[in-house]
Amino acid sequence: MPHADLTVIPLGGPSPSVGAYIAEIQRHLASQDRVSWEMRAMGTTMEGSVEDLLAVAGRLHSIPFEHGIPRVYSILKLDERRDKEMSMQDKVDSVQRHVDAGGS
Repeated sequence: MPHADLTVIPLGGPSPSVGAYIAEIQRHLASQDRVSWEMRAMGTTMEGSVEDLLAVAGRLHSIPFEHGIPRVYSILKLDERRDKEMSMQDKVDSVQRHVDAGGS
């Protein structure tokens, strides 16, 4: 299943704090069922079809504009593996097995 990491950075607002805008983005994610997602400290990891990931990312990018922000900078990383299925948790578990095994 394809995965995406999205970071949305509202620029030019009245305060350097962007938490309220990110909260709006998280509320939108909670209200949709096109992708599964996890909020992280520096962005959101999502899982779904490429088409759904791109559509949801576009929608999330637009949310700060709807709240008066004049500029939004977003970073989208998209990962799709076609040789085997891997969920977000599978990827984390794979790295953890390497950590637990020690060495490389």
